[in-house]
Amino acid sequence: MTPLTSVSNTAPTPITVAYGDGIGPDIMTATMDVLAAAGARITPETIDIGERVYLRGVPTGIHEQAWDSLRRTRVFLKAPITTPQGSGYKSLNVSLRKALGLYANVRPSRAYAPFVPTRHPEMDLVIIRENEEDLYAGIEHRQTEEVFQCLKLITRPGCERIVRYAFAYARQHGRKRVTCFIKDNIMKLTDGLFHRVFHEIGEQYPDIARDSMIVDIGAARLADTPERFDVIVMPNLYGDILSDVAAQLAGSVGMAGSANIGSACAMFEAIHGSAPDLAGQDAANPSGLLHAAVQMLVHIGQPDVADRVQRAWLRTLEEGIHTPDIYREGVSWRRVGTQQFAREVIARLGKSPEVLQAPVLTGHGPLHLPAPARRPPSRKQLVGVDVFLQWQAGPPDMLGDALKHHGSGALPLNVITNRGVKVWPNGLPETFCVDHWRCRFKAPADVVGFDEVLALQRRLHGAGFDVVKTENLYNFDGEPGYASVHG
Repeated sequence: MTPLTSVSNTAPTPITVAYGDGIGPDIMTATMDVLAAAGARITPETIDIGERVYLRGVPTGIHEQAWDSLRRTRVFLKAPITTPQGSGYKSLNVSLRKALGLYANVRPSRAYAPFVPTRHPEMDLVIIRENEEDLYAGIEHRQTEEVFQCLKLITRPGCERIVRYAFAYARQHGRKRVTCFIKDNIMKLTDGLFHRVFHEIGEQYPDIARDSMIVDIGAARLADTPERFDVIVMPNLYGDILSDVAAQLAGSVGMAGSANIGSACAMFEAIHGSAPDLAGQDAANPSGLLHAAVQMLVHIGQPDVADRVQRAWLRTLEEGIHTPDIYREGVSWRRVGTQQFAREVIARLGKSPEVLQAPVLTGHGPLHLPAPARRPPSRKQLVGVDVFLQWQAGPPDMLGDALKHHGSGALPLNVITNRGVKVWPNGLPETFCVDHWRCRFKAPADVVGFDEVLALQRRLHGAGFDVVKTENLYNFDGEPGYASVHG
């Protein structure tokens, strides 16, 4: 795919559309009707994805012909889909994000009080979530009878892309502050890298204020006073959880839209699921997908149409025309179904809200950001190895006594941990241990040959130890590239 380029304000833009599963066809029909009535300059191409495709024997849920459309249009408006239960089915949402390089997930959360109930009527924030790595790399292993692991992968290019996007987004959309949520008091290398990159890139945007918080206190403050935040950027897992929390704090997960942005393609969707129990009942709220479509219109350079749709939607909300999920006696005036709600929005095109303030939508189109710069290689030195064993023969001291005889002067046994807790030497008898042991052999001189590591592994194997994994320990330009062990 070639990079996105600026889109003419008059030429129709081809987009790929998927009607999805469950309530997907209902809310997509409503959304497309509103877009057509509002004068959206688009040429839709419809593809079939989701449950029907899975059940035809396609494990990814998407045909190759659908990929051809996405490569051609590079803009995807997607209704929610259903992944069949059981093994053998891949998450299409995850597959789309990774295959299309959609590294930035953008989720605005705004309150619509008093028309949608919320305890936070001033809330108006955007969560920007890294979308490709972290624990969502999906690299998992069973290592022993008792222990399973999932690898958390954080890369410098991944951090640089998402952090730069957050600051550039804030500047383009008139936001004043970017806040970073991380957990680098515990994950000092992975989340530490994210935090460090946040400050490095933040210095390049002196017009945007910045701050950072440990994710647990940040989440608590988000739940208590979300109105204090403007733009929040964070790694994948935290962003997945807290963007749903923010949407619910604003009033309803069912009303939130989402943009998934890459350098060559973009996907827009509601954040809620396919709700198969409501399928075909004309009862679903199309607002989440409609908000995603508004994000899409801004992205393709049609902020005039996006503003027209948004103002009509706000006016409809103000006049008490509500779908069942937000209908309230005494606030709502009329309960309507999915398609009637769309007709009511269409009837108000050209009108503006009288109570709610319509956000200003910029017309700059997609953000064009430089690719992350690759740094020159560091001076990399092998200084030791962590050997992971499955072992249940006795207490930690027994294991330490057995292992230390297999080390060498160049690579002696340094420490043993169990689930990250030091248990040898001088461990505490109260520490609960499982059958998975990290045994660190480290060179006293901080440099060791790889032949010493191989020789150690041969000795351990010959002695009958069950080695389930090894992790080499390196220094990079003299700095340890591994976490220290604290007793």
